Amino acid sequence: MVSSIIISRAVVVVTITSTMMIMSFSSLANAISSPSSSTDEGEALRSTGWWNSTSAHCTWDGVRCNKAGSVTLIELSYLGKKLGELSKLKFSSFPSLVELFLSDCGLNGRIPHQIGTLTQLTSLHLSSNNLTGELPLSLANLTQLESLVLYSNRLHGLILPEIGKIKNLTFLDLGNNNLTGIIPSSFGNLTNLTFLYLDGNQVSGFIPPQIGKMKNLRSLYLSSNGLHGPIPPQIGKLKNLRLLYLSSNGLHGPIPPQIGKLKNLEVLYLSYNRLHGPIPLEIGKLKNLNILNLSYNILIGVIPSSFGNLTNLTSLTLRGNQISGFIPPEIGYLLNLSYLDLSENQISGFIPAEIVNLKKLGHLDMSNNLISGKIPPQLGNLKEVKYFNLSHNNLSGTIPYSISNNYRWTLIDLSNNQLKGQSRAPVKAFGHNKGLYDEIQGRPRGKKRHKITLIIVVSLSTTLLLSVAVLGFLFHKRRIKKNQLLETTKVKNGDLFSIWDYDGVIAYQDIIQATEDFDIKYCIGTGGYGSVYRAQLPSGKVVALKKLHGCERENPSYLKSFENEVQMLSRIQHRNIVKLHGFCLHKRCMFLVYKYMEKGSLYCMLRDEVEAVELDWIKRVNVVKGIVNALSYMHHDYDLPIIHRDISSNNILLDSKLEAFVSDFGTARLLDPDSSNQTLLVGTYGYIAPELAYTMVVTEKCDVYSFGMVALETMMGMHPGELVTSLSSSSAQNTTLKDVLDSRLSSPKSTRVANNVALIVSLALKCLHSSPHFRPSMQEVSLKLVSTKSFPQPISAISLLQLKDEVI
Repeated sequence: MVSSIIISRAVVVVTITSTMMIMSFSSLANAISSPSSSTDEGEALRSTGWWNSTSAHCTWDGVRCNKAGSVTLIELSYLGKKLGELSKLKFSSFPSLVELFLSDCGLNGRIPHQIGTLTQLTSLHLSSNNLTGELPLSLANLTQLESLVLYSNRLHGLILPEIGKIKNLTFLDLGNNNLTGIIPSSFGNLTNLTFLYLDGNQVSGFIPPQIGKMKNLRSLYLSSNGLHGPIPPQIGKLKNLRLLYLSSNGLHGPIPPQIGKLKNLEVLYLSYNRLHGPIPLEIGKLKNLNILNLSYNILIGVIPSSFGNLTNLTSLTLRGNQISGFIPPEIGYLLNLSYLDLSENQISGFIPAEIVNLKKLGHLDMSNNLISGKIPPQLGNLKEVKYFNLSHNNLSGTIPYSISNNYRWTLIDLSNNQLKGQSRAPVKAFGHNKGLYDEIQGRPRGKKRHKITLIIVVSLSTTLLLSVAVLGFLFHKRRIKKNQLLETTKVKNGDLFSIWDYDGVIAYQDIIQATEDFDIKYCIGTGGYGSVYRAQLPSGKVVALKKLHGCERENPSYLKSFENEVQMLSRIQHRNIVKLHGFCLHKRCMFLVYKYMEKGSLYCMLRDEVEAVELDWIKRVNVVKGIVNALSYMHHDYDLPIIHRDISSNNILLDSKLEAFVSDFGTARLLDPDSSNQTLLVGTYGYIAPELAYTMVVTEKCDVYSFGMVALETMMGMHPGELVTSLSSSSAQNTTLKDVLDSRLSSPKSTRVANNVALIVSLALKCLHSSPHFRPSMQEVSLKLVSTKSFPQPISAISLLQLKDEVI
């Protein structure tokens, strides 16, 4: 089922928490009473400094007591508190405590060994804090424990073998820490365990074969560790397993055919290992599989024809292996497939015509193979495709008209083949095909052939060209050679001037005259480091100019932002990313030239009572989808992830058709896994991910959080700050989707549109999880948005908490 592609840990934790709270309340009357008085427990709570109340402690927020007045539950998770040392809580004062939830509470220091005195504890959640040190041995005393959640801290040391003695455990999450050593074989004793998360640590050694004893396991996350050795065949005994993540380790050997016995498996990630040998035919038996990722291993042989049985598959990634042979025509049976990546292999033969049956396909990448023959023209009729890459193959023949003139696609690359024909698409997309005509970028055939070369050099140059040009001016002031950039680059008094356009060179003087030397009356907004002007050129073309503020041109950080934006926008070409026409570095002024967006920013449109109504539900859904497409491309479809770092409604621009474009890349950066990702805090207040307040480490999940805010703002018509804050309170239980939607629009009439609105709000709420660990990736959001998720209830009956916890 597409609706169960990914089960978020957040959803699982909430479900388990709710279940355990019900269990604990049902047994409160029988809970063991503390030898100390209820007053002593109240004093122990008050001494932590976590509450400021003189009333009876059993009435405090986040505290529950049994009939005897003993504390059975402490719940302060995700309330934005900064509690400090966990040792402030005197554990020995709470012998009846059943549940302790202190996730994302700003805790630091070690987990005290005294925690082992809480012998009645069934739930211990301390995730998303700053806890350090080793796991205390006293955890083994918590024999009643059913849920232990410590992910996203800075814990180190070994994973305690003694945890294997806590036989009531159903949920164990130690992910995203610095734990080392091996996975204890004693974990095989945890036969009640349903969820095991050890990902994002430094665990080494083999996967113990005893893991096959955990018959109730549904989710197994061991990704991003240092595991090596083979995948044990005993893993095939986990008949209830739905999610299996073993990616980013050093696993080697063949993929065990026993994996084919996991009949309930929905997600299988084995990417970034050293697995070798052929792909087992038995994988074709996993008929419930939604996502299969075997990328970046050393797999050989052919793509099994048995893959045609995987009719629930939505994403298939085999990138970066040594797979050979033909693409099996049976791939045409995968009617739910939306993501197909077979790139960087040794696949030969023709593109099977059956691929045109994949009507839901949004991402198709077969680049860097040995594929020959013609491109099936029917591929151009796949309406959902946004990313289309067949580059670096041996394709021949004429580029089908349905592809060369397809404006729906946001990225197309057919370069480095033996193709011929003509196209209006960017030159880079069709480069190194010997038989292409001159009609590129819309130029007439046969006219001034040398100008085609010029456009290739300037408007579609790689990052290196612009980087060298900008850095050369800013730091070394080298002379630009006369044959560089030819007609479109001019050096005036040592200043670099490069503005290009489909219609040819635009003179610098035209810019100055069009704005009357940047008169304030042409100013349409102010960005992070400059003002934006509207300029109509003599040709009638209207452009937007971002001009660096005069007082800031001498500021190295602002010069860096200018240079950064040029570099970033020269790297990326996407339908939903604002188009850069050129730039000017002049001692008198510095500016960027963009495509003009007639409708301005999303922020302004939502706050205009007339224009907000023009932005109806269908258009708002499409705006959100456009933002998702752009961010998914930046995070997942470029060589290194590009992190925007300042996604806000002010930086989403709308054209005359109300299509969304991501803009303002002055603070964007590449996320290089080989360098530090420490960063200064940047972004717009109200959209910044909460973890940047204390970690200062930028990841793609920072953009995901900001997107969640913008998506909610688009649906609500206002900034969702108060709503996000209230989601943790009891009042949220009674808040429906209709209550928060923009009241200036009538409720969606179409069931399809209503489902899309509900889906976007649900995804936005997941993107706003306080822990980046629980947020989906933009690629996952993109995949979910093309699903056919339906909500049986009307929007007036769907609660926000239901959407927040919905499994999509």
